[in-house]
Amino acid sequence: MTLRAAIFGLLLVLASCAARGEFTRAPAGLAEATPETIFVATSRGAETGGFGFARAEEPSFLRYDVSIPNERDPGEINWPQKTRKPDPGRDFLLLDEGRFASSKAFRMALKTAMSVRGQRDAVVYVHGFNNTMAEGVFRVAQMHHDLQVPGVAIHYAWPSRGSALGYVYDRDSVLFARTGFETLLNEVAASGAREVVIVAHSMGAFLTMETLRQMALRDGSHALDRIAGVVLIAPDLDLDVFRSQARDIGELPQPFVVFGSSRDRVLGLSATLSGSEARLGNMSGVADIADLKVTYLDTTAYNTGAGHLNLGENPALLALFGGIIGIDQAFRADARSRVGLLPGLVLTVRNATEIILAPVAAIGESRPNR
Repeated sequence: MTLRAAIFGLLLVLASCAARGEFTRAPAGLAEATPETIFVATSRGAETGGFGFARAEEPSFLRYDVSIPNERDPGEINWPQKTRKPDPGRDFLLLDEGRFASSKAFRMALKTAMSVRGQRDAVVYVHGFNNTMAEGVFRVAQMHHDLQVPGVAIHYAWPSRGSALGYVYDRDSVLFARTGFETLLNEVAASGAREVVIVAHSMGAFLTMETLRQMALRDGSHALDRIAGVVLIAPDLDLDVFRSQARDIGELPQPFVVFGSSRDRVLGLSATLSGSEARLGNMSGVADIADLKVTYLDTTAYNTGAGHLNLGENPALLALFGGIIGIDQAFRADARSRVGLLPGLVLTVRNATEIILAPVAAIGESRPNR
């Protein structure tokens, strides 16, 4: 495949799998919807009407209240159509938003939210390549809701250009946004969160690893004591770079979980553009990271669309992980004790564990009746 063909293919895939969207206010008298509050730190620059793709040296701290419609399938984000009025029963809508005057005010609001919920756990989501502010916030609201994740939902919105042509801009923005992400993690810890779980998608995994590496190199291994787990979804990360980052971090936070698909079309094209054979999120096995304490879940059997966000979009996969236990607790036990919970083939290669997920029906057909 030529470079031009790879770029054209990437554009086609992204155009088909990434809905464009902006915030739409909910109408008065809202009904038939579920509210979800998302706390946000962003290194996007403020502009008229919101936050765009420009880079801001100092992060802003925000809160968005999102209305999640009841008339939809799990994994779906329904944007209001311009040809009709917004429908709270079908569309994702913005109920309210606010900007905190300071990081201290943000920290206190997080503390209050955890107290109200009777929890001291926080889940920090990091979006991937080609996202607007609204797309990132709504996706976090959808995943937090559909996966029934315990803990307060927090989102780090780094300055993605929100364009299929902005791949290089976004990779540069990842490097720019590391300190802002570290600031957010420190504020979450200072709010009283006992355990912080990071869930990062696509290029957001690159940002997550770079930030954890930066923290560990400067402050030592204890810098990550509050990180109770890391979940990387379809990480757009070169394998050699990932191994180098992991080596600099030292002991990876546990559990450390990667959701991938060997048929992820976006990562396949990303690998072609970068001149590498594979990315961390589309490996065919764990041999290349066998020395690392990582659990790799192959979701190929659950591919949805381009296969780049199976965990967030596939209803069966959402039911599997949301219906059993929250994603932030799903991998605390040893992999071998989870065979009865996660349908599929469990393989252990040195320190790494690979779970090739299979639909429940397929597993049932292969087992004798008892």
